[in-house]
Amino acid sequence: MSGPHKTAGRDWFGDEGLRFSCTQCGNCCTGPEGYVIVSDAEVRGLADRLGMAVADFEAKYTRVLPQGRSLTEHHTEFGYDCVFLDRETIPGKAVCGVYEHRPEQCRTWPFWKSNLQHPNAWKRAASFCPGMNTGQKHTPEHIRLTRDRSPL
Repeated sequence: MSGPHKTAGRDWFGDEGLRFSCTQCGNCCTGPEGYVIVSDAEVRGLADRLGMAVADFEAKYTRVLPQGRSLTEHHTEFGYDCVFLDRETIPGKAVCGVYEHRPEQCRTWPFWKSNLQHPNAWKRAASFCPGMNTGQKHTPEHIRLTRDRSPL
């Protein structure tokens, strides 16, 4: 199926919206090898945040993939953690070490186009994200605006 699942001209989540509150489990920041695509502007912002030259940041924290420039990962007992995932600062929690400067891909989770194509796609994503379908209810307008910024 291509495009978002519609019912009578509306997205499948209709007028109800969806619930999501981050639990800081880190599941969206780890797993099998993958990618977090970063734009040139995001690379500059992250390099500035870390007080590094862009070229040094790229060499240390990114790799080039067919999809674009991606943040690197490191292998842990949980899988391949994003290089900026911090499991030490808050025991039992996984937090982003560059949260205020995190890439758009991270900012838009879980309201990615790929997760909102169909209720089953949302259900699949929720099977590994305990924050989905719980906590704060997000309005359909917020979801659509976030989805439209989502690179995935």
